[in-house]
Amino acid sequence: MIRSSKTPKCHRQASRRVPLAAVGVSLMVVLALGGCAVGPDFKPPAAPADERYTPEHLASPGSGGREKGSGQRFAEGADVPARWWNAFKSPALNDIVERSLGRNPSLEAALAAIEVARANTDAQRGQFFPQVGANATSSRQLISNNTTLDPTDPNATPQSPYSLHTPQVNVAFVPDIWGANVRQAETLEAQAEQQKYQYLAASLALTSNVVNAAIGEASSRAQIAATRRIIAIETELLDLLRRQRALGQIAEADVQLQVVALAQSQQLLPPLEKQLAQQRDLMIALTGERTSIEMTETFELHSLRLPRTLPVSLPATMLAQRPDVRAAEAMIHQASADLGVAIANRLPNIVLTANAGSSAFRAAELFTPGTGFYTLAASATQPIFTGGTLAAKQKAAEATLKQAQASYRNAVVTAFQNVTDALRALQQDARAVNSAVAAESAASRLLDIVRGQLQAGQVNQFALLNAQQSYLQATLSRIQAESNRLADSVALFTALGGGLDAADL
Repeated sequence: MIRSSKTPKCHRQASRRVPLAAVGVSLMVVLALGGCAVGPDFKPPAAPADERYTPEHLASPGSGGREKGSGQRFAEGADVPARWWNAFKSPALNDIVERSLGRNPSLEAALAAIEVARANTDAQRGQFFPQVGANATSSRQLISNNTTLDPTDPNATPQSPYSLHTPQVNVAFVPDIWGANVRQAETLEAQAEQQKYQYLAASLALTSNVVNAAIGEASSRAQIAATRRIIAIETELLDLLRRQRALGQIAEADVQLQVVALAQSQQLLPPLEKQLAQQRDLMIALTGERTSIEMTETFELHSLRLPRTLPVSLPATMLAQRPDVRAAEAMIHQASADLGVAIANRLPNIVLTANAGSSAFRAAELFTPGTGFYTLAASATQPIFTGGTLAAKQKAAEATLKQAQASYRNAVVTAFQNVTDALRALQQDARAVNSAVAAESAASRLLDIVRGQLQAGQVNQFALLNAQQSYLQATLSRIQAESNRLADSVALFTALGGGLDAADL
């Protein structure tokens, strides 16, 4: 046969030198890279165009309370600091929050879940490469010749045992023609993202729970102190009334009315003390410790400073920092990738396999000329009839994507509502604190006046009871108003996403 002169000599030499295995590997790479990923490509939802949270211009809360300069102001467009709890200026609070972040078992479990998800993603990425395995078998055999030779024939060959050694390498590869493996890896990556944002959500919930527990403890201590103060006043007045009764100035019924008032005030202490103990138990548990361990930190209202400047980040920034919103976005990513997998499962698929090795009767003869073997194979599959299973799975994946998109929109709406609710509450908190402080001051003056009139015998017992009850309720209301203002500040930091950065994970 005459060789065409159009084939370059260098090409002819290269063709003779290229091993068959290299040709097979090249084919695998070409098929793998030439594939396309079916299904929708994920695109993050567009950030809303809103520039503020309320229809009207956001007015700062203003001042409120007994402290001079106790006002708060909103810093629109400012970013929330990562350690937002430092705004309360309490070293004890900072210590317990940091301790809870380092020891809480729920956070440890969430971190482990991230590692699991990332490892699963890496495992799926391994399917992009040929799967290579090796095995070796050795056997000792004796085959009967009774079926082919007459055992009575003197010329019959006697049976002879022999050994067979076969080491070989197996290669299997599934070219990702339709991007099924790409989409499956994308699904697992999205799951890892969800786990990351769930960890951030757990961290945010933990820190806000710790700060709120500290505020709750401080509020309980203040209410207990106020109740004990009114109990002391009522006890003093009861002694006065008993002296007046002994002098015949009042009746026994007046004394008993004061006894009832004192008992009612004393009844308030056990629930408040129980609440205080449970708040401390909660903080101990949040730090990952057992309640048998004593916590040295204590919290009073005066030790928790009201944050003066409250950052109000832009809506787009808020959504980028809200863990629940980002987790909902990752669910859309996962659902879109799952749809690609469902579509790819309905399309033709190719499996490439290769097997190469050596087989010899003696181990020393392995890999000598004439003992090698190889097999190259390719198979193609195409679902034809599955009873509608694959089509139904694709429809389910499409519906799941719609569900994830709706859940994301709901998460965005909820995030806006949370921020707006916190802003509205803070705007009203200053008024509530001012009113509560004014009411307590007036009730205190009234009680002082009535105590003086009672000693002079100018008022009856009912006026005293009303003054006592008014002072007690006004004091408790003032404490609760101040506590609510602190808690609403926490709610705003939490609603804005707490300043946590996913890039740190």
